[in-house]
Amino acid sequence: MSLLPSVFKNRNYKLYYMGQCVSLIGLWMQRVAVNWLVYGLTGSSFMLGLVDFTMQIPILLFSGFSGAVMEGRDIRKLMIFCQSFSMLHALTLAILALTGIIRYEYILILALLIGISDSFELPARQSMIPALIDDPRDLGSGIALISMLFNVTRLIGPSIAGLVIAVTSEGVCFLLNTFSYIPTLAALLMIKLVRPPSRPISSQGVFNNFREGINYVRGFLPIRNSLLGMALISFFAFPYLTLTTVFARDILGGKPYTLGFLMGATGCGALIGALRLSLQKTPVGLMKQMGMAGVAFGFFLILFALSKNLFTSLLIICCVGFCSATTIISCSTINQTLVDEDKRSRVMSLHVMATIGATPLGSLCAGGIASLIGAPITLAGFGSIALLVGLWWLKISPKMMELARPVYEIKGYNK
Repeated sequence: MSLLPSVFKNRNYKLYYMGQCVSLIGLWMQRVAVNWLVYGLTGSSFMLGLVDFTMQIPILLFSGFSGAVMEGRDIRKLMIFCQSFSMLHALTLAILALTGIIRYEYILILALLIGISDSFELPARQSMIPALIDDPRDLGSGIALISMLFNVTRLIGPSIAGLVIAVTSEGVCFLLNTFSYIPTLAALLMIKLVRPPSRPISSQGVFNNFREGINYVRGFLPIRNSLLGMALISFFAFPYLTLTTVFARDILGGKPYTLGFLMGATGCGALIGALRLSLQKTPVGLMKQMGMAGVAFGFFLILFALSKNLFTSLLIICCVGFCSATTIISCSTINQTLVDEDKRSRVMSLHVMATIGATPLGSLCAGGIASLIGAPITLAGFGSIALLVGLWWLKISPKMMELARPVYEIKGYNK
């Protein structure tokens, strides 16, 4: 009897998962290296937040329409193109950094370009997961395991990046990330989808398709409220990832490995949260869990903001990682399991807008406020708002579950 979850019986899913193992480590290495490089060049939390804003604002602006464009089309080919572009982006950063001609302006331009690419790739990534899985009952496990991998690599990548930066330079991290895209590209080329990710829709134009997706979400309370709450959480809670660099450098030690340890602890907590949800057989009950995780997320952010001891901060941010993973995975699973198949790409593009697109606005706002009143007070205030969102989710979760139950019964998730 295999010890692996049943979702790994799917050849396509297994190929995709194996390809992501190396690529995501490189991604997290680059993310830490960019933050450390920017803060070293500028010494400004606002400039640090501006890079994150520039990289992610295209996701907010374009990802909703990208879902309407992708609906019913070959998502695998789009992902191959976007991953190739990301590889070229990492190579460009490596050349600029290793030759010593890197400037803050160059980083901003490259951040904008990769953000435009991500506005198509991230919705495509979300929409393709169900097409990799034969048994719909494995979907929740498949989503959680992808998130678990994302957070395992968030544990490994930043730790490696901290050591690499301390011994060599940020440019080496960018170079290693360049090579990390090779396994993912190989896996995407080997994947053979038996069925399209979604049924084709009528050719009524991108804007009409986009409006139809908006109306669908607005008319279905469980998806609407999960996305609305997630957008607020993303704006107020997830900028902690950007401000963590400020805490590492100015409050908790000031070394590259300090940031690596903090990011690694976040990944460790997120890994535990993802692993727990990967063992859950049904999406029933996730709405209440999402609310509880939102409350705890805000609470632990407040504690982290108040801590000035590295060991204490590591323990707290581990809990932050657990809560953030539980919140994101719950929201994603709720939307993936409830959405009508012919609207999947459009709804998941809105999901990406909520979970990622709102973050750059929050990061820019957090960076600006932190430069005026300090990172600890800023993070504590934002964490308080995230806590209130979690309480709202808890209050409305019975009504959301009542509306979702008929869909779960039709799709067999209650079995």
